Amino acid sequence: MSETAAYTSAKPGRKKKRHLVRRFILWLVLLLMIALGGLYAYSRLKSEYTVNYDAYTTSRGSISNSLSFSGALQLVTSSTYTNASSATVRSIYVAEGDKVSKNTRLMRLSNGETIKADFDGTVNTVSVKVDDDVAANTNLIQIADFSHLKITIRIDEYDIGAVHVGDACIVTATATEKSFSSSISSINYISSSQGNVAYYTGTVYIDVRPEDAVYPGMQVTVTIPQEQAENVVILKMDALSFTDQNTAFVYKLDSDGTTMIEKPITVGVSNGNYVEIKEGLSEGEEVYVVAKAKTTSALTSVFSNLFGGQQINGGRGTRNSNRPSNNGSYGTMNNGGSAPGRGGN
Repeated sequence: MSETAAYTSAKPGRKKKRHLVRRFILWLVLLLMIALGGLYAYSRLKSEYTVNYDAYTTSRGSISNSLSFSGALQLVTSSTYTNASSATVRSIYVAEGDKVSKNTRLMRLSNGETIKADFDGTVNTVSVKVDDDVAANTNLIQIADFSHLKITIRIDEYDIGAVHVGDACIVTATATEKSFSSSISSINYISSSQGNVAYYTGTVYIDVRPEDAVYPGMQVTVTIPQEQAENVVILKMDALSFTDQNTAFVYKLDSDGTTMIEKPITVGVSNGNYVEIKEGLSEGEEVYVVAKAKTTSALTSVFSNLFGGQQINGGRGTRNSNRPSNNGSYGTMNNGGSAPGRGGN
C-alpha cells in the first residue's frame, strides 16, 4: 500500500472523532443549562431565611405624655370710645401707651361729654387731636387690657374625654418661647364640625407682664400633661414586639447566650418614643427586636460562591449571622428628658 492510500484511509477517522467531541460538548452545555434551570426553579420555590436583630438597652429616667393644642392670644377686655353727637375735641388727657385706671378721664368734648375709662388698661390708640371737629359716633380713643389674655382651643372628639375644666396646662408662646402656667377655665360642649370630626371649644386665661413681650395675635401652644412616671426603667418603643393578643414582649438571649427567647413585659406610661417598663426588665438589660427578614435564593448563593461572595447585581456583599446586631441609636424623649439607646453598628 502506498503512503497516499494510507493517508486517505485515515482522514475519515479523524473527522468522526471531531464530530463526537462536538456532540459531547453540546450535550455537556445542554446538561449544564438544564441543571441551572432546575436550580433556578428550585430556588424560586424554596429560599433560605435569615433573621437579623437590632439591640437596645433599658435605662432609668422620667417619662410623661401630654395633649397639645394650638391657638392664638386674644384680648379679654378692650373698648373703643365714641361720641354721642357732633362736637369739637377740647382736651385730651392721655397719650398712647399710658396706663390708666377705671374712671380715669381720657378726653373732653365741646358738647359736654367727658370720656372716662371703664376698666384698668393701656391706651392703645388715640384717633383724634385737640380742636378736631368730629361727627357723631366717631372712634376717639381705644383702651385695652394687655395684662389679661385668653386662648381659645379646639378639642376634637377623640381628645375631649381626656380634657376637663380645671386641668392644669402650660401656655407657650411660639415666637418667644415664654411659658405661663394656667388651667382649663371652661369648655363649650356644643360642638362644631369640620368634615366628619366634631370639635369642642376650650378657654384658657393667662396673666402677663410688659417684660414678657407677648401680645394679642401671637401663636401659642397649650400643653395639658397627662400620665407621668419618674425615676423608672424605660425602653425605646422600637424595641417592643407584640403577640396576637397585643401583649408586649422583647427578645433576649438565654443564659448560654446562644438561643433567642421571648420575654413577656408589662408596660406603663408611653410618650410615643419611650415607654415605662413596669415588670419583666431591669435597668441595663440588653434586649432585641427583629430588624428584617431577608431571602437569599439558592441560585444567588451559588453565584455568590462562584464570584467570591459578591452579589450578582453589583451590590455589596451581605454578612448574615444568627447573632444579634447592635443597631440602636440615641434618642430624645418628648417631655421627659433624654435616654440613650444602644450605639454602634
